[in-house]
Amino acid sequence: VNACVDVVLSGVKLLEALGLEPGDGKNHAVLNSRQDLKEAFAHFMEKGAAAERFFSDAESFHHIARTASEYPGAQLYVGGNAALIGQKLATNPDLKILLCGPVGPKLHELLDDNVIVPPESMQERDEFHLILEYQAGEEWGQVRAPNANRFIFSHDLSNGALNMLEVFVSSLDEFQPDLVVLSGLHMMEGQSKEMRQRRLMEAVASISDIPTDIPIHLELASMTDQDFMSNIMHQQVFPLVNSIGLNEQELLFLTQSASGPHASLASWSGVPDVGVVSDILFWILKEHGKTAERASDLTRIHFHTLAYHILVTVDGYWGNQVAAVAAGARAAGTQACATETIDTSKVFLKAPLEFVTSQIEAPSKISLNPDEPVVHWHREGISFHFTPVLVCKDPVRTVGLGDAISAEGLLYSEVYPQ
Repeated sequence: VNACVDVVLSGVKLLEALGLEPGDGKNHAVLNSRQDLKEAFAHFMEKGAAAERFFSDAESFHHIARTASEYPGAQLYVGGNAALIGQKLATNPDLKILLCGPVGPKLHELLDDNVIVPPESMQERDEFHLILEYQAGEEWGQVRAPNANRFIFSHDLSNGALNMLEVFVSSLDEFQPDLVVLSGLHMMEGQSKEMRQRRLMEAVASISDIPTDIPIHLELASMTDQDFMSNIMHQQVFPLVNSIGLNEQELLFLTQSASGPHASLASWSGVPDVGVVSDILFWILKEHGKTAERASDLTRIHFHTLAYHILVTVDGYWGNQVAAVAAGARAAGTQACATETIDTSKVFLKAPLEFVTSQIEAPSKISLNPDEPVVHWHREGISFHFTPVLVCKDPVRTVGLGDAISAEGLLYSEVYPQ
């Protein structure tokens, strides 16, 4: 239920177009003015670090967004995890996609013809997310970027309050879907604690109304509030969904939030250790997944990191895992390089060629075989399917890569009717 227009352009050029002079950088948790924007951009550009901020002044933001979207060379894309997953699935000519998010005129124009937007989801104004890019070595006044990155900001109230969730669930009766994909819960972090708790309870009530024979996939995204993550996992959302998609940052945050295995690990260094990742994935399905004793529907996790993907499933609920995890890995290589098929001159292998399947239990050691790139192992009624990714050397566009991977993996997954 999160959808917006991503406006991608040079940060320095936009600030110059707004008449802002270079100056000292300063971090702001919320941007209340152009001055705050200028200082925060300089602060993160100097570090070469990615950041995302909320811009509180609606009128000032809309003026900045208009300047940005009309700037020569600015690129406008479909944005928001839900819209990106819908857009990816819609490239399959046999599929019809129902998208509910705050859809304004520009976003409607950018969406694929196979994406249907109910009238209640349409709004007069687009939700713009401004993505200010800078290159390695680029200078603005005294600031010099050590590497390329981007600074994102928006004044996005609809997505933050999950405004379109009820519209979405009420539209399902008529649409009769074979699969429901949810995303956008992370957008609620900008709300007050009380508002967020109330909205989460309402979201849970809505999701509970979806007929149980329709599989539901939840796509997670970057979060910073451990209590909120713990709520989503323990009490509320995880037991209602059949499948989850996430990356290494979200996986580590999840185990830290709920004191799971390897929770003391502060951050990954280099390529995430396969044994550590599998331990956490195993724990999620063992503790929160479907068992004979537990009323949970969760039976599938699709994990993706730059170097490899793992699809983990509870036995008896899913089929075609080899094709599903391979399709996701192929989507990563083609989309990042913007090629139709994998071009071997543009990709390289970053995955470990040997690894152990656990850092807790007596593990098995696995060596990759190029002739059979998907490796399978098993642990207490749970199946793991691992594949390396052919990583793009010079990525053209990385926004929405995780969404494309999850969408493609879902397309090839076979769910067994229970």
